[in-house]
Amino acid sequence: MQFESSLMKKTPYLFTIILLSFLWGCSTPKTDKKPNIILIFIDDMGYGDLSSFGNRDAQTPNIDQLASEGIRFDQFYVNSPICSPSRVAISTGTYPQRWNITSYLAYRAVNAERGIANWLDPSAPMLARELKQAGYATGHFGKWHMGGQRDVTEAPVITEYGFDESLTNFEGMGAKLLPLTMDETGKVGKIWEKAEILGEPVTWMQRSEITTGFIDAAIGFMDKAQKEEKPFYVNVWPDDVHSPFWPSFKEYGLTKEANKRDLYHAVLEEMDKQFGKLFDYIQSNEALRDNTLILFCSDNGPELGAGSAGDLKGYKTHLYEGGIRSSLIVWGSTFINEEAKGKRNGKSVFSAIDLKPSLLEFAGAKASGNGVSDGENLIGTILGDSNTSRKSPIFYSRPPDRKNYYGFENLPDLAVREGEWKLLCDYDGGRKELYAIVNDPQENRNLVNVHPEIANELAQKVVSWYNSMPIMEIDKP
Repeated sequence: MQFESSLMKKTPYLFTIILLSFLWGCSTPKTDKKPNIILIFIDDMGYGDLSSFGNRDAQTPNIDQLASEGIRFDQFYVNSPICSPSRVAISTGTYPQRWNITSYLAYRAVNAERGIANWLDPSAPMLARELKQAGYATGHFGKWHMGGQRDVTEAPVITEYGFDESLTNFEGMGAKLLPLTMDETGKVGKIWEKAEILGEPVTWMQRSEITTGFIDAAIGFMDKAQKEEKPFYVNVWPDDVHSPFWPSFKEYGLTKEANKRDLYHAVLEEMDKQFGKLFDYIQSNEALRDNTLILFCSDNGPELGAGSAGDLKGYKTHLYEGGIRSSLIVWGSTFINEEAKGKRNGKSVFSAIDLKPSLLEFAGAKASGNGVSDGENLIGTILGDSNTSRKSPIFYSRPPDRKNYYGFENLPDLAVREGEWKLLCDYDGGRKELYAIVNDPQENRNLVNVHPEIANELAQKVVSWYNSMPIMEIDKP
């Protein structure tokens, strides 16, 4: 203590630096610059599709390299088993039911039939907007699907949600890349040709290469941000592995009539190849490599017969694990705890709505003063400094038009994950299914008769949550 006191008197500034360095630990930014953030959100990729998550039928070496240098999370959840609401949740840190988006957005008549909005309210508390207010350059590149699709032509443009620039596909307003197709005979076609009414300029690209187009635009945006000495937040949201599947047929020796799973694996591998360009761009630039955090996951489970949820039950649109559990990878050269790099976190339970408050904390940014939030700050878990889980339950309601789907009849309407338990039930709390989900992730053994008190408590919680949401869901036969 006498030495410490002497040192503090002689060199108080040096002592402060040493002390703070000890307290911050190895996962703290080693620069005064705000960290860059890239959020990669894949469309319809299953929990078990990456080779780093167990796929033996397809290889994803670029994404696997990301996992080997970062952290894989086994119990990360998205907040809906279908596209649009899942994207709302990860963008706002709130349950999508708050914005009356509970299924995929489609034609206005179809949306009205299902009792859902045509687009996300621009006043929603967007992560992009709050990072922009903190000095970030913000860009969205890829699928949007939160407004502006089919015949919904008056939706807000993407830049009204806090993005400086955007480039999207047929499910968003503004500049876009639209997909050309080429079959094994060389015949060229177009998908969603009428999407030109949803904003310009429009560029047509082969669907098998279109992720490179989004990545090129993102790289150009990041180059610009660097020149302006601004940190960046970038969405890269490709839709390669969403049907219809159009790989480079000759390269894979396939035809359009090939098995759906073979076509899926081909587009999955091509997507991985294209991501190599983005990862190389970050890795080859020291300033970016040491000051960029990358998060990689999927918006929901796989389409039946295409991707794989591994051993999990269910698919896209289902509230079973296969529909809502996602393969999250987090990479950050100087941000990830050294002892956690290359490891799998099998303990921490959290979801997409927790990313927003966590990333705001990471970036030193503040949430809007009047913005609603359902997420929790778990940045320590994300960076590998702890195995903390979300404290509050994670709640779900199924897409209103998916009571019977993919061979499952009379599906549960609601679900809740809390601690070691998961419960599914109907809107009135009936037909309970209770699983000790940590030990039974396949949801094979319904324990409702073994632990009726736990089932009743969880049913009461999820029904109460559902009834508190400002939504109007309409079931149709």
